[in-house]
Amino acid sequence: MVIVFALVALAVLAVVAALHWYVWRRLVRDTTAGPGPARRAGTAVFVVGPVLMIAAPVAERAGAPFWLQRTLAWPGFLWMALALYLLLAVVAGEAVRPVLRRLSTRRGRTVPSPVAVQAPAVVPVVERPEAPGEATAQEPGEPGESAAASPLAPSRRLFVSRVVGGAAATAAVATVGYGTYGVLRGPRVKRVTVPLAKLPRAASGFRIAVVSDIHLGPVLGRDFAQKVVDTVNGTQPDLIAVVGDLVDGSVKDLGPAAAPLAGLRARHGAYFVTGNHEYFSGAEQWLAEVRELGMRPLENARSELPHFDLAGVNDLQGESEGQGPDFRRALGDRDTARACVLLAHQPVQIHEAVRYGVDLQLSGHTHGGQLWPGNFVAAAANPTVAGLERYGDTQLYVSRGAGAWGPPTRVGAPSDITVIELATL
Repeated sequence: MVIVFALVALAVLAVVAALHWYVWRRLVRDTTAGPGPARRAGTAVFVVGPVLMIAAPVAERAGAPFWLQRTLAWPGFLWMALALYLLLAVVAGEAVRPVLRRLSTRRGRTVPSPVAVQAPAVVPVVERPEAPGEATAQEPGEPGESAAASPLAPSRRLFVSRVVGGAAATAAVATVGYGTYGVLRGPRVKRVTVPLAKLPRAASGFRIAVVSDIHLGPVLGRDFAQKVVDTVNGTQPDLIAVVGDLVDGSVKDLGPAAAPLAGLRARHGAYFVTGNHEYFSGAEQWLAEVRELGMRPLENARSELPHFDLAGVNDLQGESEGQGPDFRRALGDRDTARACVLLAHQPVQIHEAVRYGVDLQLSGHTHGGQLWPGNFVAAAANPTVAGLERYGDTQLYVSRGAGAWGPPTRVGAPSDITVIELATL
């Protein structure tokens, strides 16, 4: 097993190195006339960037000192996002490059050289004896010299590489910059009405604030947690559902960052279920911490609210610790005449929810793909990537999440806190 893991890791590193070499070649080597400070600086960036990109998640997962995690996280994770969009932009530039070369060549053929149309200057000729073996030298700028031969004029290939490379770098930096700003400013509120057949009229209009994938860690800390709390409380929900992936780190390191969550307010309280990242961060300790913060964990359990049942199951990752989801325990003996809302971190748990007659499952996990085209990868692994869909008599709502994992960046998948308003049919 160790050998297989090592071989897979080496293969991944080889692919990462090859892709970085390709982008370096297009953005650094092809845009510089030769060895010099610019090429050396660009090369340094393409060496340090991927090293930090690998070191950041390794340090986080290995439980390195938190100061080291924070030091590596910002540059390492941002480079992860930037490298992706540099690669996509450079690949897109390959389609433009031949067109620009053709246009440049055509222009070079149709526009006469200023030197070629210049009238020959009349200068006195002073004859002198030619030394044996001496060749007559032609001064720069004399008729017959091509513009491309001038040391000051870059070649057409260099010009095209600089235009395409500059456009690619600008597009990638702008994309990552805007996507990072979107995360750091905090999630936006999304409102969705979900009708439930078994819901009594007295419960129509009941509001559940769904919060998933906050991912407090080396990048998103206490200030971000406070933004989430302020946004949730501003919706004045009847109930708050935190559906996993609250943290990426230990209680020791992130307890202060999570402290603002004690300020969550709802008439029927705040509930919590584990996500896969809780089991990477010490699930038992975080479940105890969540209780201290005033949230009620639903560990394969159910709470009978006045008009419907609220149930929660552990995340699938808990199976590695013998604490996986147990639908029978959470739902097996309930009154099926009552409406049931289930909190389950991963959308793939919908199939068990259908078997147990759940009316609505609330999930997260996918981040909506987070970084386009990651939505296609997420779609291959999840039945629903984002939004509301129906599976038989059960509806599934998947939030894109409030935060971000890895790069604090989202492209094509804006963060959200969703207010689900229940309604009768």
